[in-house]
Amino acid sequence: MHHMTHAAITGVGAYLPEHVLTNDDLAGMVDTTDEWIVTRTGIRERRIVAEGQSTSDLAVEAGRAALADAGMEPHDIDLLVVGTGSPDHIMPSTAALTQDRLGLTCGAVDIMAACTSFIAALHHATCVIEAGRARKVLVIGADALTRHIDFNDRRTCVLFGDGAGAVVLEASDEPGVMGIDLGSDGSGADVLIVPAGGAAAPCTPERVANGEHRLRMSGGEVFKFAVRMIPETTRRALEASGLSADDLTWLVPHQANQRILDAVPARLGIAPERVFSNVAMLGNTSAASIPLALHDMYTGDHLQPGDVLALVGFGAGLTWGAAVVRWTKGPNE
Repeated sequence: MHHMTHAAITGVGAYLPEHVLTNDDLAGMVDTTDEWIVTRTGIRERRIVAEGQSTSDLAVEAGRAALADAGMEPHDIDLLVVGTGSPDHIMPSTAALTQDRLGLTCGAVDIMAACTSFIAALHHATCVIEAGRARKVLVIGADALTRHIDFNDRRTCVLFGDGAGAVVLEASDEPGVMGIDLGSDGSGADVLIVPAGGAAAPCTPERVANGEHRLRMSGGEVFKFAVRMIPETTRRALEASGLSADDLTWLVPHQANQRILDAVPARLGIAPERVFSNVAMLGNTSAASIPLALHDMYTGDHLQPGDVLALVGFGAGLTWGAAVVRWTKGPNE
């Protein structure tokens, strides 16, 4: 009788840069106020990478913490998957840089799906474990999006922060990661984009002078997309797991904006207190937000074995994804 191998989370780690940027700090930089930002986004402060610090630096620290939590040595890991929307370089991959500094001896790959990157990376890692091609995979979501923000643009500069979160996925007889739903719609590419800096529009002095190397966002479009897509993708992932919204202990959404998170419970038919939020302290950390939320829940003793979590990402692409996870790890020691 063939026995199905599953992937389960056995380690959790996080890292945040030290520098805190408050709403009052931002009010001194652009025409905005703490009240305006809190009312429209729920964000009060966010972390910013230090001079000389990059995405791989954040990834290394979060990865190290997850390995320690799982009680693993670098040589135990069979594959490293880094989800990011702000790689250190176009090449080499951020995963290669991270792998070297963590002392891993395995292959390493980046997954780029903007704010959905962690779910896409988790999907990749889960498939590899289920296929029997790896037993222990380190999955990191890391972003330093403030490097791509125009701090003169008050619509975007109030939203984003930097950080990294990581999980160790391990082969298991019991399902940890269950149903996953992934989707993309490239017709919405212009809604959230860094126009210049890639092969389509290399950085020239003209493009840089135009600010085309900075992130551009149609806030209203993103809001409508997210509020529609979070319940849809969550339902599909639950269905694939043989579960319904009633079975959910926690919805752990990408932390983009509190107003998006507030709009979701009614549409999904769950109680508002089932939706985890830490956006007030971290802002939108893109690929890092879901593992950072998991880490906060884990260290805050919000997770019990048997809990059912729906991790849900959405972002540029447009992309979206949901992973239903049965929590199998004991409480944080």
